[in-house]
Amino acid sequence: MPAWLRGRVGRPESYCHRIMIDAVLHLVNNGIKWTQMPVDVAPWKAVYRFFRHWQQCGFLDTLHDALRELARKAAGKSLSPTAAIVDSQSVKASWHVAAETHGFDGGKKVTGRKRHLLVGTLGLLQVVTVNTASLQDWDVAVPLLERLRRGFATVKKVWADGGYTGSLVD
Repeated sequence: MPAWLRGRVGRPESYCHRIMIDAVLHLVNNGIKWTQMPVDVAPWKAVYRFFRHWQQCGFLDTLHDALRELARKAAGKSLSPTAAIVDSQSVKASWHVAAETHGFDGGKKVTGRKRHLLVGTLGLLQVVTVNTASLQDWDVAVPLLERLRRGFATVKKVWADGGYTGSLVD
């Protein structure tokens, strides 16, 4: 039995898990709010409840990892990557985002957040972190690479742009 199902007691679920996954994918693909879910799928509160449970128990991470392995296998690659690419992107923060969670990126002239992505050579996500935009790439690089090492010990080479130089290269 999968770990995310252990310890479940009570009344049997009244919704199919496939329908709930499709509903979450619909939400993500269309960029809609929870309350704008189509009524013919399932009530938005039920979909949200499933999503939160799956998020808290690690099911979504497990699902993502399994899909990444299937995509690598279909592309004729080994299941574990040996190379990665890291880059960052600064994104403007909305007015209602808490002030302590965003900063100013002087290089890109953006006030908001910065996401750092580590992807494999196929472009499949391996590690992601989101910080204030005021943090420099080289400050985030070491913790990001430590997370990569814990999850993907087989990675031997990482390509990065000039923003990750400095103490990382030293």
